[in-house]
Amino acid sequence: MEQNNLDRRDPQDEEDDYIDDTLPVPVKVLGWALAAFAFAIFAVTFNNSGMVLRAGFFAKAFAVLVGTLLGWGGALLGDAICRFARPSAVFTTGGFFSLVFTKLFWIAGPQLIGMGIGVMLGMSQVLSRI
Repeated sequence: MEQNNLDRRDPQDEEDDYIDDTLPVPVKVLGWALAAFAFAIFAVTFNNSGMVLRAGFFAKAFAVLVGTLLGWGGALLGDAICRFARPSAVFTTGGFFSLVFTKLFWIAGPQLIGMGIGVMLGMSQVLSRI
């Protein structure tokens, strides 16, 4: 009887293995928020421009907050663009490393670009008004 149940399994998509219905918010969304927060702190800490150097602690903290929010939105927008525009097949003439670069770009490229633009835009908007 159990053999019949195994034979009647429905084929699953690749993404079905990663669906976790126990959390109200997908883990990917929280991951991009955490990445945007880490990048915003990194950008404020190691930025030596006059705009950041003359800002006080609370201005920098508010810049990190706004940069995190806009970076998170940029990453989610990049994820939506990636889901829409990702090719189903990749052909290359550059060899193995070209294929690896192309696959890695479509895994996280648009998300990282959107996050970087969002964090920098949010921080610059806050710190330019001081």
